[in-house]
Amino acid sequence: MKTDIEIAQIAELKSIQEIASKLGLEHDEIELYGNNKAKINRVAKQKKGQVVLVTSVNPTKSGEGKSTIMIGLSDSLNYLNKSSIVCMREPSMGPVFGLKGGACGGGYAQVVPMQDINLHFTGDIHAITSANNLICACIDNHIYQGNSLGFALDKIYFKRVVDMNDRALRDVTVGLGNKFNGIERCEGFDITVASELMAILCLSQNINDLKQRVNKILIANNNNNEPIYLKDLLIGDAVTLLLQEAIKPNLVQTLYNNPVLIHGGPFANIAQGTNSVIATKLGLELGDIVVTEAGFGADLGFEKYLDIKARDKRVSPDCVVIVVTIKAIKTHAYVADEDLANEDLAAIKIGLINLKQHLKIVETSNINYVVALNKFPTDTLKEITFVEEELKKIDVKVALVTSFVDGQKGAIDLANIVLDELKTPKEMKNFYDLEDDIETKLLKVVQKVYGAQGFNLETRAREDLIQIKNLNLEHLPICIAKTPVSLSDDPKKLGAPSGYIMNFSHFKINSGAGFIVCYAGNIMTMPGLNKFPNAQNIKIDEHGVVSGLS
Repeated sequence: MKTDIEIAQIAELKSIQEIASKLGLEHDEIELYGNNKAKINRVAKQKKGQVVLVTSVNPTKSGEGKSTIMIGLSDSLNYLNKSSIVCMREPSMGPVFGLKGGACGGGYAQVVPMQDINLHFTGDIHAITSANNLICACIDNHIYQGNSLGFALDKIYFKRVVDMNDRALRDVTVGLGNKFNGIERCEGFDITVASELMAILCLSQNINDLKQRVNKILIANNNNNEPIYLKDLLIGDAVTLLLQEAIKPNLVQTLYNNPVLIHGGPFANIAQGTNSVIATKLGLELGDIVVTEAGFGADLGFEKYLDIKARDKRVSPDCVVIVVTIKAIKTHAYVADEDLANEDLAAIKIGLINLKQHLKIVETSNINYVVALNKFPTDTLKEITFVEEELKKIDVKVALVTSFVDGQKGAIDLANIVLDELKTPKEMKNFYDLEDDIETKLLKVVQKVYGAQGFNLETRAREDLIQIKNLNLEHLPICIAKTPVSLSDDPKKLGAPSGYIMNFSHFKINSGAGFIVCYAGNIMTMPGLNKFPNAQNIKIDEHGVVSGLS
């Protein structure tokens, strides 16, 4: 079988004008970026469609193929003559060149032009980087020019960003050298997709809402421990100007020429992990079924989709697809990577505990759901049958999916089950109420979602909580930042750990985005590259032909 990039390179794409016309978009509602990409200049006014949300078990090194399932499902729905649109996040170049790779699906369930999407695309992430770093430049310039706002140098919360995995930038010192280089202080970089501006872009309703949110960003405290907001720097309009094109959703297509909206790219382990509200609402106006995803497992992306994004009820899910693989099930039984290809029914029986906890999470939300078993070549008939039978014992619907190999016909069974579930959607239940205080919200999530007994707040977290209360921000939703590979805050605890205490080191007020980030364990907001990063595998020849990109 050809590689992902080889399949993408020989795909027969339709002009993006034709894809737009298929959606009913007018000529003046799209802005072309070449022949295969466009921005959409239209704000959704009505909802006619339903949302299918794709999530998964805790991710493993083998990959669960959540994006592949999402794309394959939408292609299959269109094959069944349903009007389906994929709404997905834009890949960050950090993972593209790091360990994870791109996020355009795989095999014959891909979004194209894959190479463009995985790299610079239409420049949205670059725009967010520039807008973010404009804020940082203005902060340091203000301090250099006399610091009339009284910035406390040890309480500046807004960090610089770059769209790359670069651990050397986690902690830096700026302003070194002579007096003309600014005021020396400790600083740090986050990856762009962890920026509050990325979260704001994905939660804003329109350009005016975006500007209001930008001005609300808490950037620092002054020397009297009082808050300083971005509006105090008088640069809200300038920051918004840099994002005026980025706020428009991007239109591309699948290998089968079905429409895809790509917009925003926040990580789910350190941010809310879903594409933009603007793009999702537009998909719901233009199509009958929006198939979208929430990053990582149900413990992260799914919970945040419900408790942060879907507070806007127009984008609440009508059906959930939980992706799992035989390899992932074995991994959660602590089977070594080199042994995952070996048939092992005993390990599967043990490892199913992780999937069952994710089923429990989704059940708590009251939303209809189905399991998608993503088939790998090493899966045996006995293993597949065993998983199917175990799920049937607990009345869980499951569909075997082969979209990676079979393309638009590989998720027909899944599509039919989803269509059946969409006939009788249920009202979504959140995991907590906004009126709950922060401690109550945390307790409900760690118990209902993570299986923990309770939580512990370290000294800095307790201090941060006092500030949250003093600013009357306890009504905001919480966004827990933790390892994605475990239900707990310890990446070594696989399966479904229970009865433990989750530790929170600190909180961050994202007042512009409208949520409180709660950091658990040793989670990093600037990833590092692995020993042999994907960047080493990517080649480009004298004719401009690329290989090794996935």
